[in-house]
Amino acid sequence: MSTIEWQPGRGGAEDFIITNTTTDVSPTAATRPVTGALWQPERHDETTPLILCGHGASGDRYQAPIVHLANRFLRECGYATLAIDGPVHGLRQSGPGGREALSGEMQRPGFIDDMVRDWRTALTKISAERNLGLGPLGYFGLSMGTIFGLPLLAGAGKDGLNVRAAALGLAGTTGAVSFISQRLLEDAGTISHPVAFLMQLEDELFPRDGYLELFDALATPDKRLHANPGLHPEIPGEEVAFCFDFLAARMNAEVPRNITNPIAD
Repeated sequence: MSTIEWQPGRGGAEDFIITNTTTDVSPTAATRPVTGALWQPERHDETTPLILCGHGASGDRYQAPIVHLANRFLRECGYATLAIDGPVHGLRQSGPGGREALSGEMQRPGFIDDMVRDWRTALTKISAERNLGLGPLGYFGLSMGTIFGLPLLAGAGKDGLNVRAAALGLAGTTGAVSFISQRLLEDAGTISHPVAFLMQLEDELFPRDGYLELFDALATPDKRLHANPGLHPEIPGEEVAFCFDFLAARMNAEVPRNITNPIAD
């Protein structure tokens, strides 16, 4: 069991704090709250699409471009958006927060499964309180948002979640996450929905070979890789716009891949 408290948020959102009251979880998951933000349309029902957003290691639930995307989904599509804080971020910041705190958290056994459990807890409470999360789901998460997002998406079918598409990237199997590379590859191998994957060619955190290994491991045949020059955080704005269009188009309809061969024409 768990309880939820709502309070005014930022950028048009409501903040929430979920307190766990069950003992049927790990000691860490049992004691830390689940905190996040919800952008909710005035009119919605159980079929309203919900976009889940995972942020990077240096941010929190309001990290760019989450607020921008959430308000576009709300204004242009009537979709809701749910973002939760990372394990040591935002309203549950530990120590200095950011990458330094995450580095310590990643040494703890079970840190991935506890974060996936946090997502499930948030979805369960949002579903019960606001009648959201029962219809089509999309996922946007780069860097740490992919590291925790892939395991969430891998278990979506078992959890009865209707994930229609995901925008991932700024992550790979080498560098700082090499010790969990096998877990990421196994989770990627279960993904069957459409995926857009963003890559930075001069990424100082994730080498190119790890990027490509993770992208290749995605089981879905409906995937595309967008690579741009620049360091880890230097994503072109056009790629954020592409992710919006990619997710928005797939929440309520199948979008067939049109393969053309202009050379053969």
